[in-house]
Amino acid sequence: MKLFKHIAYIMFLFVAFTACQKEDERPVGLKPVVKSDSLSAVVSVNSPGTYLATKGTLKINVGDSTYTFDAATDSVAFITVELDSTQYFGITAINKEHTLSFGISSAGIARPDTNATIAGTQLLLSTEEKGTIQYTLPKYISPGDIGKLYLIKFQQDSTLSRGTFYTTLATKGKSTYQRATGTFNLIK
Repeated sequence: MKLFKHIAYIMFLFVAFTACQKEDERPVGLKPVVKSDSLSAVVSVNSPGTYLATKGTLKINVGDSTYTFDAATDSVAFITVELDSTQYFGITAINKEHTLSFGISSAGIARPDTNATIAGTQLLLSTEEKGTIQYTLPKYISPGDIGKLYLIKFQQDSTLSRGTFYTTLATKGKSTYQRATGTFNLIK
């Protein structure tokens, strides 16, 4: 249960960090609020290995649907955090419309040619027709179905990170599981 809470906390950090990183459209007269104790300040100060991608894509396939984030317009970040002396790395994204968000993480140190077991993942969709749909890593799943996050390139030349992943997701409130696969190619 403690591990599940840690993973949930990490996923919260991922989504919160990217939630407003590229918010450049504000109503006239409103200025951004900057607090010294804001989450983004904590993440950026305490996580020097956290980067917001400027170009590239993150694609997620779940069932017969494909979801794509474009780092030029959406907020897509590669994040590293340390929690209880364990290091985690992952990718988090939220689209410009704030109707789609995704986060995936693995325990370990981010480096090229790393194949790490998934520690947590979450996909949130918000549509007018169906409301909010939440996919998460199932709590009770066999180790072989948890999935892997494979970093092919990391911090090489202009590449922030490039790789693939697969995992199993459960829809909140349902007992069915779906395989999710994805690719990412993010530029600094």
